Amino acid sequence: MKKTLEVAVKDPRVEPKKEKLPDIEDFAYEKADRSAHSGKSKLIADVLPMNTEIASTIRPIDEPPANWEIVLEGIRKMRSSEDAPVDTMGCEKAGYFLPPKERRFAVLASSLLSSQTKDHVTHGAIQRLHQNGLLTADAIDVADETTIKDLIYPVGFYTRKASNLKKIAKICLIKYDGDIPSSLEDLLALPGIGPKMAHLVMNIAWNNVQGICVDTHVHRICNRLGWVSRPSTNQKTSTPEETRASLQLWLPKEEWVPINPLLVGFGQTICTPLRPRCGMCSISEFCPSAFKETSSPTSKKKL
Repeated sequence: MKKTLEVAVKDPRVEPKKEKLPDIEDFAYEKADRSAHSGKSKLIADVLPMNTEIASTIRPIDEPPANWEIVLEGIRKMRSSEDAPVDTMGCEKAGYFLPPKERRFAVLASSLLSSQTKDHVTHGAIQRLHQNGLLTADAIDVADETTIKDLIYPVGFYTRKASNLKKIAKICLIKYDGDIPSSLEDLLALPGIGPKMAHLVMNIAWNNVQGICVDTHVHRICNRLGWVSRPSTNQKTSTPEETRASLQLWLPKEEWVPINPLLVGFGQTICTPLRPRCGMCSISEFCPSAFKETSSPTSKKKL
């Protein structure tokens, strides 16, 4: 008996679906299940069955890592001896000379522009907007988008950010009388604003601490230090949002705001993304990642 083989042939007239471009923000916002973090400390081994020997090496998810206070103090001392770009040009400094309402919008605008962009580039863009009278919701709303795009160049994704800045200005005028949203949820509803930015704006603009602002520097350094881990595992966190959730389980709340500029500056000067300067780091003896990513195998530990 002959068998008939049916072959599916693609219709050349049908265009393949185009993939949606990823958002500018380093990570997507996911609502954390706060109920999972309440109650008594729970070992990872209680959540998933695993080898007893491995389970015994995993600390409770809300227990602080060993020597974290010594490490934090060591980083503070290193940071005090050398300025980093974040100290003078970070989003926290945006519009510090302006009245409260205008300053809040400047912090929001700076946060929007900062994604995928170095601090000095963001700072320059904010300065040019201010010099041209375009650092308020009213001014941005009536300004030509091309003008905004030219002024903020060369920030990353400047075309999309110029469009989002116009949209944000319109929303602020219609819903908040020219001010910015005062809740985390409303900030996250703005185009181009992700959790990192929203937490920073809440902390700086409204002095309302609801979470840690975790950017790529904080994400990288916390993983290098072994301060955070993915749920149910001993593995590194894969996104800044996972890092934030893990870090907030044990870091005292009074450290939630200063931890960002502290680690960002540390990441800009010593614990750099590529070839970290472990030989200059005074807390390398407490770091499980020390000298593992240096450029030369002959690098020596600082005595």
